[in-house]
Amino acid sequence: MDYLCFRALCCKGPPPARPEYDLVCIGLTGSGKTSLLSQLCSESPEHVVSTTGFSIKAVPFQNAVLNVKELGGADHIRKYWSRYYQGSQGVIFVLDSASSEGDLETARSELHSALQHPQLCTLPFLILASHQDKPAARSAQEVKKYFELEPLARGQRWILQPCSLGDVAALKDSFSRLIQLLEEKDQEAARM
Repeated sequence: MDYLCFRALCCKGPPPARPEYDLVCIGLTGSGKTSLLSQLCSESPEHVVSTTGFSIKAVPFQNAVLNVKELGGADHIRKYWSRYYQGSQGVIFVLDSASSEGDLETARSELHSALQHPQLCTLPFLILASHQDKPAARSAQEVKKYFELEPLARGQRWILQPCSLGDVAALKDSFSRLIQLLEEKDQEAARM
């Protein structure tokens, strides 16, 4: 009897496995994709090098692990993005909210393509408006209006979050909200 009591109190075994989600992270070169993901993984910002092809990071959270496939944002690489979409369960799109009008228009075009792509159009989107700490940064409301998110993404699950490297708590919060959307999508799939 004492053995069973001891075992019940002390030997519960390993905690249950956290769900893992495969995400694709896209955005133009210099938008902050690599820096933001490195920040979430508690990596030193001094060693961040812009992604030229793709990289994969496992980003651990308390209730899930996000396997993020980050795709380089250079012009000659963007035309191959769609080859890496298969198997994705969610999308992270990073845009530089302080960029030039030309770069913002290119980012807008790329986001519209992603939102309408057959392999991504039903997935949850986390749209990060980075570089909010720069004077020229556009607010989330300005980004939402410029990118025409309300009419374009109607019916889709998406989150627009302003962010900067200095505000890790807000960045983690936006990823927690994305995890909630991923969990809801899983629960809907289980009910069908």
